[in-house]
Amino acid sequence: MSAPEHAAGLDGVAATRPRVEALTRPHRLRPGARVAVVAPSGPVPEERLRAGLDILRGWDLDPVVAPHVLDTHPTLGHLAGADRARARDLTEAWCDPAVSAVICARGGFGAQRMVDIVDWRAIREAGPKVFVGYSDITALHEAFALRAGYATLHGPMVAAGTFLSDPRTQESLRATLFEPESVRTLGLETARALAPGRARGVTLGGCVSLFTADLGTPYGRPSARGGLLLLEDVGEEPYRLDRVLTQLLRSGRLDGVAGIGLGSWAECGPYEEVRAVLLDRLGGLGVPVVEEMGFGHSETALTMPLGVSGVLDAERGTLTLDVPALR
Repeated sequence: MSAPEHAAGLDGVAATRPRVEALTRPHRLRPGARVAVVAPSGPVPEERLRAGLDILRGWDLDPVVAPHVLDTHPTLGHLAGADRARARDLTEAWCDPAVSAVICARGGFGAQRMVDIVDWRAIREAGPKVFVGYSDITALHEAFALRAGYATLHGPMVAAGTFLSDPRTQESLRATLFEPESVRTLGLETARALAPGRARGVTLGGCVSLFTADLGTPYGRPSARGGLLLLEDVGEEPYRLDRVLTQLLRSGRLDGVAGIGLGSWAECGPYEEVRAVLLDRLGGLGVPVVEEMGFGHSETALTMPLGVSGVLDAERGTLTLDVPALR
């Protein structure tokens, strides 16, 4: 089932947009694997970081903290250190042959400022590894997909409150990392159809405001054609969500999208108002839309693979992967 072409496609432009393709999956983790923790975005509370590291150690992982994770920018307090330092931490962690996975400490703001400083050639040469984060980290998920061709995990971060407090969130990530075949069908009990149908495609997306902010940039994704678009956000009022979704529609980014899965909308206002915007902007695409799937800034945040093919079933409220998220 595919979306009808919109205005951008009337002259044949949308029909020529590239399809979203499945990406290279990294290997699953083994007990004792070394995991690097980086901070590409905002400042990291040290006590939360320590608590998150203890959880990883309880999984028999060996977490190491990148040099600048606890930095704060000297003049811009919303950043975890200088842009080049944050980019260097990510590049060096990825290129360290002893490191099997890179997990972000938190989101916030700042990934867009450093994404173009990361040495993507070195990252491609180092090969695929597990990468985990969400929220502001959407900018990096898109970069790993488009500049390196690697599948990633939209999942909880080491110093995030949900990861520290919710056992189901922890187990979703743990199972994905170590036993990915056990979590091939995704979606909480709350998930239900916003628009009916069933569609096959490749997952992409993340925080909708960050996904949209990539429009017009040199490395921005030209199209979600053939994709299963996963969207969520935090702290965006309904009128702002309306504006963001309208921009996606006007840009042609949603032309040919196969289906849409929706996560949480924490602090975005009463859900009935948010839902009205989602239905108005997405319900007319002619593709299945599943709401309240349970990923993002929610009390329970499932780990959702990006760059993996699967089937979105609105009636069942599930995303079923064709293959495990990790090899």
